[in-house]
Amino acid sequence: MLDNPSLAPVAALRTLLTEKRFMVLTGAGISTPSGIPDYRDSDGVRRGKAPMMFTEFLTLPDSRRRYWARAMLGWPRIRKAQPNPAHFSLAAMQRAGHIAGLITQNVDTLHDQAGSHDVIELHGSLHRVLCLDCGERFDRAAIQLLMEADNHYLLGVDAVQAPDGDTLLDAAFEANFQIPNCPRCDGERLKPDVVFFGENVAAPTAAKAMASVEQADGLLVIGSSLMAYSAFRLCKAINAQGKPLVAINFGKTRADELLDLKIEISCDVLLPELAASLLST
Repeated sequence: MLDNPSLAPVAALRTLLTEKRFMVLTGAGISTPSGIPDYRDSDGVRRGKAPMMFTEFLTLPDSRRRYWARAMLGWPRIRKAQPNPAHFSLAAMQRAGHIAGLITQNVDTLHDQAGSHDVIELHGSLHRVLCLDCGERFDRAAIQLLMEADNHYLLGVDAVQAPDGDTLLDAAFEANFQIPNCPRCDGERLKPDVVFFGENVAAPTAAKAMASVEQADGLLVIGSSLMAYSAFRLCKAINAQGKPLVAINFGKTRADELLDLKIEISCDVLLPELAASLLST
């Protein structure tokens, strides 16, 4: 594929990755081939209803009940999701030194499962649960068992999968849901260890991501519209340093005016070809 003259941008990217050490920033588009829905269409417009805001989750018990009822049904599909060729290709490129490292907006841990190391999880991980009362963290699978034991009536209910482990569940199923309490302090404010909309990225994580970008020779964005400022600010930083900014993404991104190169090819098709070409040299 890389020898096709019509794919000059791909050849240009290959040259850049041969000569420079890029950080990679990934978004939901890299995980859609693994069966995990994304948030936005090709114009960057959000699909479906507005997500739950952090203040709503924090202050309203009914909102937490709604969240966990839907998440109980959505988690098994996240847990079963497998890395696709794009994830494995990036892991191989990292091992070979063709990329400096990975930052991801995704909360599915598929990069880790594919073998990437030291992944910066900009928005956390659905595989962990945080108690907002005592600060303890738990494995998500353990909290799932508690919910299933207390909410047998939801077992077997089929709900449409939504982004980040959410589902589209009829409100009638939510009223009797028993919210899990913290196994350590019995607190009622368990939260997935992810950054909600309206919540800030943890300062150490944001600083680590920015430092990694400042130390890299360029930034490659894969499968992200960059509408979240936590990701867009990294693009602004690399651009301000005069370093190359490249995107592999279908449709509009928030950083289109900053991009040096944009490639609209499915990442699970392009990245294996790119990795094979780089690893053969």
